[in-house]
Amino acid sequence: MTFFTIVVRGLIRRPVRTALTLVGISIGIAAVVALVGIASGYEKSIDKQLDVIGVDIVVSNMSGGFLPKVFDESLQARIAKLPGVAETTSVLMEMESIEDAPMMMVSGREWGGFTWGKLNLMTGRMPRDGAEHAVILGRMAAEVLNKKVGDTVQIEAEELPVVGIVDGRSVVENGAIMLSLKVLQDVTGNEGKANFVDVRVTPNSTREDVRRLCERIKGIFPEGRALVAGEVVSNSQGFRIARAMSWSTSLLAIIVGVLGVMNTMLMTVFERTHEIGILLAVGWTRRRIVYMVLCESALLGLLGGLVGVALGALGVQILEHTTGIRGLLEPNLSPKLLLTSVTIAVVVGVISGMYPAWRGSRLTPSFALNG
Repeated sequence: MTFFTIVVRGLIRRPVRTALTLVGISIGIAAVVALVGIASGYEKSIDKQLDVIGVDIVVSNMSGGFLPKVFDESLQARIAKLPGVAETTSVLMEMESIEDAPMMMVSGREWGGFTWGKLNLMTGRMPRDGAEHAVILGRMAAEVLNKKVGDTVQIEAEELPVVGIVDGRSVVENGAIMLSLKVLQDVTGNEGKANFVDVRVTPNSTREDVRRLCERIKGIFPEGRALVAGEVVSNSQGFRIARAMSWSTSLLAIIVGVLGVMNTMLMTVFERTHEIGILLAVGWTRRRIVYMVLCESALLGLLGGLVGVALGALGVQILEHTTGIRGLLEPNLSPKLLLTSVTIAVVVGVISGMYPAWRGSRLTPSFALNG
């Protein structure tokens, strides 16, 4: 009988108990994959949106939450005068409950600004001008709302006709309702207000030039923030809270898994007292007993990790296509996240097996055989 055979036999001796332990580990790892994957995907989606539009600096009054406070749109003109600025455009972004969709992004964009330039028209037309009370839908938003050109969408108390459907080349753009800034200001009662100013810098600007420009913008807008596009989400207080909550929830699930594995391994050691005594009597060292128990717990962790990764990935895919959430999420199930999750499971197994392994190694052959 090989060492590996002994390890495997120790786990399949009580298949129901082993299976329940695997379920506990799998739930914890599935939580890591799902929650962290969604948080990471949100960050990646925003970064991709800004990259597609061609934004270099985002100016906002992001004092808390996922969306910033509104400010006077005259700030845009002051920023546009700064050296190193090529283009600016004001944006008013809201998260609204739209008809049957519990939450959808509504993006009011300054008419003629560069944020309109990257939208590929699929059907219909673009608004005629900045005063036309009409909307265009990202292709995913059109699917979620079940709308086509000629239908209407209710935003606040106003019914607005859908004049076009576009491909925005990012999940954020494709899941949004887009309209003129002036129209959204009228509809929401935010006349003369915006909550973002998107900035493009002059060609050939260095990273240091961009950071100096951010400092100049902060000088004229001290209550706000000017961030390089790639740092917007990571500096969001709301996102940091969401990321911390995702890891905290995952940690609680993992702790439950640790206790489950520890209980299983302790029971295994107690039930195999006689077997351990025989192994010690035929020349096994205490170190090898420790190694055997740790291998069993590590194998439990590995199997639980693999199952948990599969469950987490499946759960995220189901959630991504759920009505009401579809179009808002693009989870980032990267190989790094999946490998990290399995590694966490194996480490959890090893840590959980340390005390049972120590207890097993303390047995004496005479006591074990008599027991």
